[in-house]
Amino acid sequence: MLHLQTFGELRLTDDLGAAMRYPVKALVMLAYLYCSPDQQRSRQELARFLWNETGDHLADLNLRKLISRIRDTTTTSDEQILNFGPPFVTLNKQALSVDLDILRKEGPPVAQLAAVGDLVQRGFIPGLSASTRAIDGWIERERQLHLLTLRDIFIRAADHIRDDEERRLLRRSGLQLLEAFPGDEQIRSILRGTADDHSQRRPQVAGTVAMASSRIAEQQDSMPQILTGPSAPRLVLLPPGAAALTREAAIADALIEDVTIELCALRNISVVAPHTAEQIQRDSDKATVVQRHSISYLLDTRLSGEGLYAQLIYFPTDEILWAARFEMALETLPTQRRLIAQKLADAVSGQLKRNESIRLRNEAEPEAYHSYLVGAGLLTKLNLPYIRRARKSFKHALHFSPDYAPAFTGLARTFTSEWLLTAQGDPALLQRAEDQALRAIERDPESAAGHRELGVTKLYQGAVDDSVAALGLAESLSPHYADVIYSHADTLVHASRPQDALDKIRKAISLNPIAPDAYLWCAAGASYFLERYEEALAYVDRMKDKAPAYRIAAASCAMIGDRRRAQFYRHRAELLNPAFEVEKWLALVPFKERWQKELYRDGLFKAGFSRS
Repeated sequence: MLHLQTFGELRLTDDLGAAMRYPVKALVMLAYLYCSPDQQRSRQELARFLWNETGDHLADLNLRKLISRIRDTTTTSDEQILNFGPPFVTLNKQALSVDLDILRKEGPPVAQLAAVGDLVQRGFIPGLSASTRAIDGWIERERQLHLLTLRDIFIRAADHIRDDEERRLLRRSGLQLLEAFPGDEQIRSILRGTADDHSQRRPQVAGTVAMASSRIAEQQDSMPQILTGPSAPRLVLLPPGAAALTREAAIADALIEDVTIELCALRNISVVAPHTAEQIQRDSDKATVVQRHSISYLLDTRLSGEGLYAQLIYFPTDEILWAARFEMALETLPTQRRLIAQKLADAVSGQLKRNESIRLRNEAEPEAYHSYLVGAGLLTKLNLPYIRRARKSFKHALHFSPDYAPAFTGLARTFTSEWLLTAQGDPALLQRAEDQALRAIERDPESAAGHRELGVTKLYQGAVDDSVAALGLAESLSPHYADVIYSHADTLVHASRPQDALDKIRKAISLNPIAPDAYLWCAAGASYFLERYEEALAYVDRMKDKAPAYRIAAASCAMIGDRRRAQFYRHRAELLNPAFEVEKWLALVPFKERWQKELYRDGLFKAGFSRS
């Protein structure tokens, strides 16, 4: 007996399992006939199905040619598969086995679930090249029927689960179904039941589980109302993908599956099933695959000796929304797995809620958002022409939306940046920056951006403690917002805490590895005040535009006795700002402790800058 495989790959094999040379259209015809009532179709209907994008005459001709090719390549056993007698082409099911039979085979529900789930995961006739609209439509209808069959088996199997292995099978099948039917409350309820069963066997975490589940439900209630289904943003949770099959890796994978189930409570987010997530994790070009699957959010995880590291990424902007590390000690993992999963799920659901609110607001005000993005792009260049062009873009955004908080934060940043670059100490610029930051906070008090700009302004106004407080609040609102962490680090430099500043700016760089020049400039300053002058120069060397750091570079070179390089950087700095005077500048720059100002003065004087 020959065998027709339709899942994972379309092919015909002999009784030894060897693939037979058979036309692709003929294989499609075999599968189509198998799925048809009485396993037969008229020649005319088959011709229209296989070549529906050609004329009737050409379709009939193509079918005759296909039948001729089949007859030319058949053996005696092959001839028993199909009967080409007019007016029907008929499939002899007794001469052929088809993997589709598994869908109709009776048996214990859990065994059925395993077999059918495996088929559906592999996909019915995937990647068919010789296709038409009629064939594509039929394949899609069959896939939907297969999913509905799996759903029926899943519901029956839920009452027959006996051990952890079967429970894991049920959960993976349920997540697979929920990816296809995100609004199916019955599937969701069964999945949540499996999580509750698991937690009940570990009483020490059951209370935490219940509390976290309640918080996720509250997040759901306040989530922006997005239609569930293809239009809902998609989230994929990528497992660690450890090369070695260690106990830690196995538990980490199970933990990510737990989180996936918890996040199914968020009906306005479509969660990608674990099987698909595993395929994405193994792909060498994850970004392309993620884009192809229209995925908005990634929870990327890595396993190391320090534990499980997880970070939530908003794919369209490649922004890290949240990150954390969890200890994965072998002795506590079995009992702590669900607790860690609940913490992860709770944190992710909160971040999704906030980011979706921001995304929907921006989509509702596209002109303002576009102008803001233009201005934000210009602010990456630390020079006055770009800063002033950015200011115009932010004002343009407010023309479209007078209460658009991000535009106020952008305006505040332009005024503090201009104050810094001109080195003239104009208090009016800082007052305007403070006014814009306060307007941003008034309109969006939960956003870290406004508090960040207020903190930066307070620093340059000399209120170092107020600056540290404002930036600490900003970082608590967005603990993984790299720009906020950078600003906090910059303030800590002026608060005479250079080691804390360097630790924090390194964290910002780790979150934003292709670091903006401002990050590197801050790191150079922190290194200088730790008297690590070579390290300061290394950070300056990494800057694309070194102009803002010419003074710190000149001072660093002078402190290590490299007078030639010190002179070079001093000359560059003086060309940009011929009116620069050391004492006047140091009177403006706030340092909490006197030693810091003396160390900077010493370096600048040794580099040859004018004293007055």
